[in-house]
Amino acid sequence: MKVLIAGAKGQLGWELQRTAPAHLDLYACDRQDLDIRDAKSVQQIIDDVNPMIVINAAAYTAVDRAEQDSDTAYAVNRDGVAHLARSSASCGARFIHVSTDYVFDGTQDRPYSPDDRPNPQCVYGASKFAGEGAVIEALSPDQTLIIRTSWVYSAHGQNFVKTMLRLMQDRDQVDVVVDQVGSPTWAGGLAEAIWRAVSCKLTGVHHWTDAGVASWYDFAVAIQEEAIHLKLLEKPIPIRPISTSEYPLPAKRPYFSVLDKLDTWAKIDINPSHWRESLRSMLKELAIGRAEDGVRVKR
Repeated sequence: MKVLIAGAKGQLGWELQRTAPAHLDLYACDRQDLDIRDAKSVQQIIDDVNPMIVINAAAYTAVDRAEQDSDTAYAVNRDGVAHLARSSASCGARFIHVSTDYVFDGTQDRPYSPDDRPNPQCVYGASKFAGEGAVIEALSPDQTLIIRTSWVYSAHGQNFVKTMLRLMQDRDQVDVVVDQVGSPTWAGGLAEAIWRAVSCKLTGVHHWTDAGVASWYDFAVAIQEEAIHLKLLEKPIPIRPISTSEYPLPAKRPYFSVLDKLDTWAKIDINPSHWRESLRSMLKELAIGRAEDGVRVKR
């Protein structure tokens, strides 16, 4: 079965390739191979590959930059998604699109279900929600799966975990926001969930994150503790909890963006890992990678 992955060099695209079932015939396209902003290029590649499934892991994810670069954010997160969705429809492919918790405003006091009304508060969230609409408009319900996720990280690429490791190595103290709450999600686990959704032929709008909740501060504390245990960091430094108002950024973030994923877990029959267990798995990968790099240097 042919599967085309857009955004192959991103965190999720990389993990999708690592975790793909052996029987699949993967066509992994990065930005150089497939600029999803170019409708003709998208149609040409879809025609050439003729995939049965298209997975869109490509996205403009620079949340703060998007406030000043909204044209690019929408060109990728809305228009590019529309190009992929329409081309998938033309060849009868199933289309899997990954969206974000930032489509919600964060004002609820309970986890957001897939049926809750989106109300994005920043350009990034609005452009991703517009992309969801483009998918729904272009394809029939039985061809479509939209998966919203949150706080994604991986051993590959740039993300909060790797930023914290760098800052904790270089600084005497770090300040981390304590009043924004969500669910950290390892891209490796998300990729495995997507492959399970493929095999189950899941359709509709669903949520997926690792189990449990955390503030960014909680997440940072766990990163430091696990990294010291694995000798990725030499010593602990103070981590100071601060409010969002103490660390103003261009884009407004949701204060509470925990997603309700119980239905998804049940439908794809996965026993989810707690986010801290997933974090430990990812950091072990980093530790092994650094050890292997050290061996290569010595040679």
